[in-house]
Formats: sequence, C-alpha cells, structure tokens
Amino acid sequence: EVQLVESGGGLVQPGGSLRLSCVAPGFTFSRYAMNWVRQAPGKGLEWVSGVSSDGGSTFYENSVRGRFTIARDNAKNTMYLQMNSLKPEDTAVYYCAQGTIRGQGTQVTVSS
Repeated sequence: EVQLVESGGGLVQPGGSLRLSCVAPGFTFSRYAMNWVRQAPGKGLEWVSGVSSDGGSTFYENSVRGRFTIARDNAKNTMYLQMNSLKPEDTAVYYCAQGTIRGQGTQVTVSS
C-alpha cells in the first residue's frame, strides 16, 4: 500500500521561505514520477509541480515557476519542495501525490 507523509508546513510572512518534505515508506518510490498539489481554502485541487522518476525533469505551474524548486532523493524515498518568495496566495494545504494517491497534507499559511 502506498503511503505518503508530508511535513514542513507552517506560518510564514510574505517573502519568506519554507521547505516541504514528502516521505514514501514502503513504496518503490524511484519508479514513479511525483507531484505536489495544493488546495486553497474554498477552492479545488491545483497542481503545483512535478518531477520525473529519476529527478532529471521538473515541471512547474506558471505562478510558482522561479520561486519553487522541486527535488527528490530516491535513496531516501523523499521528495522536497523548496518554496521561496512566498505570497499570501500560496496559502493552502500542500499534498504530495503519486497518481491519484495523496498524503494527509501539510498546511502552509503566508500572512503578515
């Protein structure tokens, strides 16, 4: 059974940074492309970023390109999302996802 566990969220001021992590224990992590998605209050799921199975290709939603960096460490079954220059509109619950499977999410709040 695929299990995804996110961490690293929190409250940060506009312009600040956070680093999210997603651990996938007991999962053949290195075989699969992975994604980060988010859900803002009162809104639907939004794809944020994706990374190929080997980490060699990365993809970003337009509003986060240049501010967020996705990465993975297959030896640790872990994926990361470095978020810089955060804006209030980045406030959401962030989930790591493999296909239609998501973790429990981690809350990111950007507010002064």
